[in-house]
Amino acid sequence: MTATTIVTPRLILAPLRAEDAPAVFAYRSDPDVSRYQSWIPSSAEEVADFIDGLGSLAFDTPGTWYQLGIRMKDPESLVGDVGVHFPADDPRQAEIGFTVMPAYQRRGIATEAVEGLLGHLFGKLGKHRAFASADPRNAASVAVLKRVGMRQEAHFRESLMFKGEWVDDLVFAILASEWNAR
Repeated sequence: MTATTIVTPRLILAPLRAEDAPAVFAYRSDPDVSRYQSWIPSSAEEVADFIDGLGSLAFDTPGTWYQLGIRMKDPESLVGDVGVHFPADDPRQAEIGFTVMPAYQRRGIATEAVEGLLGHLFGKLGKHRAFASADPRNAASVAVLKRVGMRQEAHFRESLMFKGEWVDDLVFAILASEWNAR
């Protein structure tokens, strides 16, 4: 199976490696990072098992989530991850998510990573539509989604029970035709 690698001016998006588990656990379990995340690993071992499980999947396997590490090129270091979900009922679409460790936030890394991912989804993979869900209180993520050209399609009021409270959900999307017209 060929590994998916996406290269942008400053970043390399590539499959997570076993040695990434401690770093992924550290930033994904940080309360400031995990506030709006649904996956908060309980240990580096849980992350290692997750990474190991990715090894048996193709990047665009319908019905699954696949995480790519976000690495700075120089010096090469893991700074976050992007996730992609290809719905089983319509794999021509893709749901995306992203996480960047605090020390690398507010540097345009999430924007560059998401742009690279969208370019791959619409270019090489020929997907029709990409979408993302965000808590409206997560202003930084909402700003990234808008910056990459995604438009808000919905604002569901108190539609999700998340961490013990009803929360709103914003849905953003972009079509291949919109991406290509940028």
